[in-house]
Amino acid sequence: QVQLVESGGGLVQPGGSLRLSCTTSGFTFSEYAIKWYRQAPGKEREMVALIGPAGSSPGYADSVKGRFTISRDNAKNTVYLQMNSLKPEDTAVYLCNVPSRNYWGQGTQVTVSS
Repeated sequence: QVQLVESGGGLVQPGGSLRLSCTTSGFTFSEYAIKWYRQAPGKEREMVALIGPAGSSPGYADSVKGRFTISRDNAKNTVYLQMNSLKPEDTAVYLCNVPSRNYWGQGTQVTVSS
């Protein structure tokens, strides 16, 4: 059974940091590229970061470039999203995705507010 479980979200003040994790099981994690998306109320789902199977070719949305860093640990079947210099507009549910298989996690809420 395929599972993607996000964690690490929460409430943080503007300028703060959070590290999200997406722990997976049920498929050969190291063979697949992974994406992080976010969904804010009333807005379209937005891809924020992606990473290749071996950790290569990271890519970022312009809105997060220079502030977010995606990484992965294939030994732990886990992908991370380090989020720094957070802004109120980063508030959203963050979800991880295996694009070639259309696997999705349930998401973790990130709220940036003073």
